[in-house]
Amino acid sequence: MKIFEIPCLEDNYSYMVIDESTKEAAVVDPVEAEKVVEAANQHGVALKLVLTTHHHWDHAGGNDKIKQLVPGIKVYGGSLDNVKGCTHQLENGDTLSLGSDLKILALHTPCHTKGHISYYISGKEGEDPAVFTGDTLFIAGCGKFFEGTAEQMYQSLCVTLASLPKPTRVFCGHEYTVKNLQFALTVEPSNARIKQKLTWANGQRQAGLPTIPSTIEEEMETNPFMRVDLPELQGIIGCQSPVEALREIRRMKDNWRG
Repeated sequence: MKIFEIPCLEDNYSYMVIDESTKEAAVVDPVEAEKVVEAANQHGVALKLVLTTHHHWDHAGGNDKIKQLVPGIKVYGGSLDNVKGCTHQLENGDTLSLGSDLKILALHTPCHTKGHISYYISGKEGEDPAVFTGDTLFIAGCGKFFEGTAEQMYQSLCVTLASLPKPTRVFCGHEYTVKNLQFALTVEPSNARIKQKLTWANGQRQAGLPTIPSTIEEEMETNPFMRVDLPELQGIIGCQSPVEALREIRRMKDNWRG
Protein backbone atom coordinates (compact mmCIF):
# COMPACT_ATOMS: atom_id res chain seq x y z
CA MET A 1 0.00 0.00 0.00
CA LYS A 2 1.31 3.38 -1.02
CA ILE A 3 -0.38 6.57 0.18
CA PHE A 4 0.16 10.03 -1.29
CA GLU A 5 -1.29 13.21 0.14
CA ILE A 6 -2.65 15.75 -2.34
CA PRO A 7 -2.93 19.21 -0.75
CA CYS A 8 -6.14 20.93 -1.92
CA LEU A 9 -7.82 24.30 -1.40
CA GLU A 10 -6.28 26.21 1.53
CA ASP A 11 -5.63 23.47 4.05
CA ASN A 12 -7.48 20.31 2.88
CA TYR A 13 -5.95 16.97 2.07
CA SER A 14 -7.10 14.46 -0.49
CA TYR A 15 -5.32 11.11 -0.45
CA MET A 16 -4.46 8.57 -3.11
CA VAL A 17 -4.20 4.99 -1.87
CA ILE A 18 -2.49 2.60 -4.28
CA ASP A 19 -2.48 -1.19 -4.37
CA GLU A 20 1.08 -1.72 -5.57
CA SER A 21 0.44 -5.20 -7.02
CA THR A 22 -2.22 -4.07 -9.49
CA LYS A 23 -1.62 -0.28 -9.71
CA GLU A 24 -5.28 0.29 -8.84
CA ALA A 25 -6.04 3.31 -6.68
CA ALA A 26 -8.71 4.82 -4.47
CA VAL A 27 -8.92 8.51 -3.68
CA VAL A 28 -10.25 9.98 -0.44
CA ASP A 29 -12.21 13.26 -0.71
CA PRO A 30 -11.02 14.41 -4.18
CA VAL A 31 -12.26 17.99 -3.89
CA GLU A 32 -9.93 19.18 -6.70
CA ALA A 33 -10.64 16.45 -9.23
CA GLU A 34 -8.22 17.62 -11.93
CA LYS A 35 -5.34 17.66 -9.45
CA VAL A 36 -6.18 14.10 -8.38
CA VAL A 37 -6.37 12.77 -11.95
CA GLU A 38 -3.05 14.44 -12.75
CA ALA A 39 -1.48 12.75 -9.72
CA ALA A 40 -2.89 9.38 -10.81
CA ASN A 41 -1.36 9.85 -14.25
CA GLN A 42 2.01 10.78 -12.74
CA HIS A 43 2.02 7.60 -10.65
CA GLY A 44 0.73 5.45 -13.50
CA VAL A 45 -2.30 4.16 -11.63
CA ALA A 46 -5.94 3.49 -12.50
CA LEU A 47 -8.47 5.30 -10.31
CA LYS A 48 -11.23 2.86 -9.29
CA LEU A 49 -12.89 4.22 -6.15
CA VAL A 50 -13.75 7.50 -4.46
CA LEU A 51 -14.03 7.24 -0.67
CA THR A 52 -16.00 10.25 0.62
CA THR A 53 -15.77 10.89 4.35
CA HIS A 54 -18.71 13.31 4.55
CA HIS A 55 -21.00 15.60 2.58
CA HIS A 56 -19.35 19.01 3.19
CA TRP A 57 -18.37 20.77 -0.02
CA ASP A 58 -14.64 20.83 0.69
CA HIS A 59 -14.66 17.01 0.82
CA ALA A 60 -17.43 15.89 -1.57
CA GLY A 61 -17.43 18.87 -3.93
CA GLY A 62 -15.20 17.22 -6.56
CA ASN A 63 -17.16 13.98 -6.87
CA ASP A 64 -19.26 14.95 -9.90
CA LYS A 65 -16.20 16.28 -11.72
CA ILE A 66 -14.11 13.16 -11.09
CA LYS A 67 -17.00 11.05 -12.46
CA GLN A 68 -16.75 13.08 -15.67
CA LEU A 69 -12.97 12.71 -15.83
CA VAL A 70 -12.90 8.99 -14.92
CA PRO A 71 -15.97 7.31 -16.45
CA GLY A 72 -17.17 4.35 -14.41
CA ILE A 73 -15.44 5.32 -11.15
CA LYS A 74 -17.40 4.23 -8.08
CA VAL A 75 -18.17 6.93 -5.52
CA TYR A 76 -18.77 5.74 -1.96
CA GLY A 77 -20.24 7.67 0.96
CA GLY A 78 -22.22 7.21 4.16
CA SER A 79 -25.86 6.25 3.74
CA LEU A 80 -26.97 8.92 6.24
CA ASP A 81 -24.94 11.71 4.68
CA ASN A 82 -26.46 12.74 1.32
CA VAL A 83 -23.04 12.79 -0.37
CA LYS A 84 -22.86 14.62 -3.69
CA GLY A 85 -22.23 12.31 -6.64
CA CYS A 86 -22.49 9.16 -4.50
CA THR A 87 -23.05 5.93 -6.47
CA HIS A 88 -22.69 3.44 -3.60
CA GLN A 89 -23.93 4.02 -0.04
CA LEU A 90 -22.07 2.51 2.90
CA GLU A 91 -23.21 1.31 6.30
CA ASN A 92 -21.01 0.81 9.35
CA GLY A 93 -18.97 -2.38 8.92
CA ASP A 94 -19.25 -2.61 5.13
CA THR A 95 -16.08 -3.82 3.41
CA LEU A 96 -14.57 -3.15 0.00
CA SER A 97 -11.44 -4.40 -1.70
CA LEU A 98 -8.95 -2.54 -3.85
CA GLY A 99 -6.65 -4.41 -6.18
CA SER A 100 -5.37 -7.74 -4.87
CA ASP A 101 -4.08 -6.73 -1.44
CA LEU A 102 -6.09 -3.91 0.12
CA LYS A 103 -9.17 -4.29 2.30
CA ILE A 104 -11.29 -1.23 3.16
CA LEU A 105 -13.58 -1.16 6.21
CA ALA A 106 -16.22 1.58 6.55
CA LEU A 107 -16.53 2.89 10.10
CA HIS A 108 -19.49 5.13 10.95
CA THR A 109 -17.98 8.00 12.97
CA PRO A 110 -20.82 10.51 13.36
CA CYS A 111 -20.99 13.92 15.06
CA HIS A 112 -19.34 16.37 12.68
CA THR A 113 -21.97 15.10 10.24
CA LYS A 114 -24.66 12.45 10.83
CA GLY A 115 -23.29 9.99 8.31
CA HIS A 116 -19.54 10.63 8.53
CA ILE A 117 -17.49 7.59 7.50
CA SER A 118 -13.86 6.87 8.38
CA TYR A 119 -12.06 4.36 6.17
CA TYR A 120 -9.75 1.77 7.73
CA ILE A 121 -7.46 0.22 5.13
CA SER A 122 -5.23 -2.79 5.67
CA GLY A 123 -2.73 -4.24 3.25
CA LYS A 124 -0.21 -7.07 3.31
CA GLU A 125 0.83 -8.68 6.55
CA GLY A 126 3.54 -6.69 8.31
CA GLU A 127 2.33 -3.40 6.82
CA ASP A 128 0.87 -0.82 9.20
CA PRO A 129 -2.80 -0.14 8.43
CA ALA A 130 -4.15 3.35 7.78
CA VAL A 131 -7.34 5.18 8.71
CA PHE A 132 -8.74 8.18 6.85
CA THR A 133 -10.72 10.17 9.39
CA GLY A 134 -11.99 13.17 7.43
CA ASP A 135 -13.18 15.79 9.92
CA THR A 136 -13.95 13.46 12.84
CA LEU A 137 -10.39 13.00 14.13
CA PHE A 138 -7.74 15.59 13.38
CA ILE A 139 -4.17 15.28 14.55
CA ALA A 140 -4.44 16.52 18.17
CA GLY A 141 -8.04 17.61 17.60
CA CYS A 142 -11.53 16.73 16.41
CA GLY A 143 -14.19 18.25 14.19
CA LYS A 144 -16.88 20.63 15.35
CA PHE A 145 -20.12 19.04 16.52
CA PHE A 146 -22.18 20.37 13.58
CA GLU A 147 -24.75 17.58 13.39
CA GLY A 148 -24.19 15.53 16.52
CA THR A 149 -23.53 15.36 20.22
CA ALA A 150 -20.62 14.90 22.62
CA GLU A 151 -21.92 11.36 23.23
CA GLN A 152 -21.58 10.57 19.54
CA MET A 153 -18.10 12.11 19.28
CA TYR A 154 -17.01 10.12 22.33
CA GLN A 155 -18.20 6.92 20.65
CA SER A 156 -16.51 7.87 17.36
CA LEU A 157 -13.16 8.89 18.85
CA CYS A 158 -12.74 6.98 22.09
CA VAL A 159 -14.51 3.74 21.21
CA THR A 160 -14.48 3.21 17.42
CA LEU A 161 -11.18 4.84 16.42
CA ALA A 162 -9.35 4.25 19.70
CA SER A 163 -9.95 0.50 19.32
CA LEU A 164 -7.92 0.34 16.08
CA PRO A 165 -4.39 -1.11 16.33
CA LYS A 166 -2.03 1.43 17.91
CA PRO A 167 0.37 1.59 14.91
CA THR A 168 -2.53 2.53 12.57
CA ARG A 169 -1.52 5.62 10.59
CA VAL A 170 -4.00 8.51 10.87
CA PHE A 171 -4.67 10.63 7.77
CA CYS A 172 -7.10 13.48 8.47
CA GLY A 173 -8.93 16.00 6.30
CA HIS A 174 -7.10 19.23 7.19
CA GLU A 175 -3.71 20.64 8.13
CA TYR A 176 -4.71 21.96 11.55
CA THR A 177 -2.01 20.26 13.60
CA VAL A 178 0.02 23.21 14.88
CA LYS A 179 -3.03 25.10 16.15
CA ASN A 180 -4.48 21.92 17.64
CA LEU A 181 -1.28 21.17 19.55
CA GLN A 182 -1.06 24.77 20.77
CA PHE A 183 -4.57 24.39 22.17
CA ALA A 184 -3.79 20.93 23.60
CA LEU A 185 -0.97 22.51 25.62
CA THR A 186 -3.46 24.91 27.23
CA VAL A 187 -5.42 21.86 28.41
CA GLU A 188 -2.40 19.82 29.55
CA PRO A 189 0.51 22.27 30.05
CA SER A 190 2.75 19.60 31.56
CA ASN A 191 2.30 16.97 28.82
CA ALA A 192 5.84 16.49 27.46
CA ARG A 193 4.62 14.52 24.42
CA ILE A 194 2.47 17.47 23.28
CA LYS A 195 5.45 19.84 23.62
CA GLN A 196 7.68 17.49 21.61
CA LYS A 197 5.11 17.04 18.89
CA LEU A 198 4.43 20.78 18.64
CA THR A 199 8.15 21.45 18.12
CA TRP A 200 8.22 18.76 15.42
CA ALA A 201 5.02 20.05 13.75
CA ASN A 202 6.33 23.62 13.64
CA GLY A 203 9.48 22.33 11.96
CA GLN A 204 7.46 20.38 9.38
CA ARG A 205 5.34 23.39 8.47
CA GLN A 206 8.32 25.76 8.28
CA ALA A 207 9.87 23.31 5.83
CA GLY A 208 6.64 23.22 3.79
CA LEU A 209 5.97 19.60 4.77
CA PRO A 210 2.76 18.00 6.03
CA THR A 211 2.21 16.87 9.62
CA ILE A 212 0.36 13.73 8.55
CA PRO A 213 0.26 10.89 9.24
CA SER A 214 0.01 10.53 12.97
CA THR A 215 -0.80 7.19 14.63
CA ILE A 216 -3.60 6.07 16.93
CA GLU A 217 -0.97 5.61 19.64
CA GLU A 218 0.31 9.20 19.23
CA GLU A 219 -3.25 10.53 19.36
CA MET A 220 -3.87 8.69 22.64
CA GLU A 221 -0.81 10.48 24.03
CA THR A 222 -1.32 14.00 22.64
CA ASN A 223 -4.95 14.56 21.60
CA PRO A 224 -7.03 15.91 24.51
CA PHE A 225 -10.26 14.73 22.88
CA MET A 226 -8.99 11.13 22.90
CA ARG A 227 -7.67 11.39 26.47
CA VAL A 228 -10.96 12.16 28.19
CA ASP A 229 -11.15 8.71 29.82
CA LEU A 230 -8.16 9.69 31.99
CA PRO A 231 -9.25 10.79 35.49
CA GLU A 232 -6.36 13.27 35.65
CA LEU A 233 -7.59 15.03 32.50
CA GLN A 234 -11.15 15.13 33.82
CA GLY A 235 -9.74 16.61 37.03
CA ILE A 236 -7.83 19.35 35.21
CA ILE A 237 -10.99 20.70 33.62
CA GLY A 238 -13.32 19.91 36.50
CA CYS A 239 -15.50 17.23 34.90
CA GLN A 240 -16.82 13.97 36.30
CA SER A 241 -17.19 11.86 33.16
CA PRO A 242 -15.47 11.33 29.80
CA VAL A 243 -18.43 12.67 27.79
CA GLU A 244 -18.72 15.75 30.00
CA ALA A 245 -14.97 16.34 29.60
CA LEU A 246 -15.21 15.99 25.82
CA ARG A 247 -18.09 18.45 25.67
CA GLU A 248 -16.18 20.96 27.82
CA ILE A 249 -12.92 20.67 25.85
CA ARG A 250 -14.85 21.23 22.60
CA ARG A 251 -16.48 24.31 24.14
CA MET A 252 -13.05 25.57 25.22
CA LYS A 253 -11.63 24.98 21.75
CA ASP A 254 -14.57 26.74 20.06
CA ASN A 255 -13.89 29.84 22.18
CA TRP A 256 -10.08 29.64 22.02
CA ARG A 257 -8.22 32.29 20.05
CA GLY A 258 -4.72 30.94 19.63
